[in-house]
Amino acid sequence: MDFPQPLTRGVLVQRYKRFFADVALDDGTEVTAHCPNPGAMLGLNTPGLRAWISYSDNPKRKLAHTLELVEADGGLVGINTMHPNRLVAEALTADAIPELTGYATHRREVRYGENSRVDFLLEAPERAPCWLEVKNCHLRRAGTLAEFPDCVAARSLKHLKELTAMVDAGQRAVMLFVVQRSDCDAFAACHDLDPAYARGLTQAAARGVEVLVRTCAISLTGVRIAQAIPWRGNGNG
Repeated sequence: MDFPQPLTRGVLVQRYKRFFADVALDDGTEVTAHCPNPGAMLGLNTPGLRAWISYSDNPKRKLAHTLELVEADGGLVGINTMHPNRLVAEALTADAIPELTGYATHRREVRYGENSRVDFLLEAPERAPCWLEVKNCHLRRAGTLAEFPDCVAARSLKHLKELTAMVDAGQRAVMLFVVQRSDCDAFAACHDLDPAYARGLTQAAARGVEVLVRTCAISLTGVRIAQAIPWRGNGNG
């Protein structure tokens, strides 16, 4: 996924009301950018962090700028939670995720379960459908361990239950975590910030939901799905 235009560099002044970020640009101006991230952004919302924003000339937008990247722990971190689905769509088309190859079609936002929509439904003749949920991950607190979620994630827990129901019905279900950073070599559910989700992920895996994790290669020109890292849970990793 390439950024459509060059990003503009600045310094994060503050992130507030979840979806707003004030950024002081290198040219001395200050802008309010859309922060496309409903999570806590622990370690990534500290005033003074180097930040990069994108610009859109769409007149229907309330804010022309979007916070895309911050520099933390010596590297670039993607904070835009809208990107992982785009990244996965590109990876599926390119057969870049070996565990998810061999499907003829990849449909998005398909209704399933109790008033839910799955991120992707992968289908092929003579194969059981594969229900694929994608979650953005960018939390790193200790060492090189990526963690999800960074706050209570009740909706994400509901998705685990929906995936489990698909497995119970004889179909395939996959939970894919996209880590928008390149400095992690393992992944774990965050027990202290959301114990219910951590338990739910372990229980879903025990029932047959597959757990996949991919890091990203991030530059100022774009983001790509990169390498697989192990999940430390349910005996893995």
